[in-house]
Amino acid sequence: MTKPVKTIAVAGAVAAAVVAHALPAAAADTEKCFGVALAGQNDCAAGPGTTCAGSSTVDYQGNAWKVVAAGTCTTMELPAMADGTARMGSLEALERDMAG
Repeated sequence: MTKPVKTIAVAGAVAAAVVAHALPAAAADTEKCFGVALAGQNDCAAGPGTTCAGSSTVDYQGNAWKVVAAGTCTTMELPAMADGTARMGSLEALERDMAG
């Protein structure tokens, strides 16, 4: 192997290691947030009776989640529920706004 080929091979290995290390850090900057997705816009999955991404049938369905920036789930501004109660995102599945 010539010196330029070795250099390219080493540079490629280093680049791959850097990318592999950076991906988990990016994932740590997000969290699953339940009850914030509009109907059909949830990420995979939406609890019992649904299959995967895009399967929620109700806006703000309590058992449907979306990936959001870490630390923003419970502070998002969402429309109030029909009875005027504040609607908030949750890091755990909710019992509200379930499909009929």
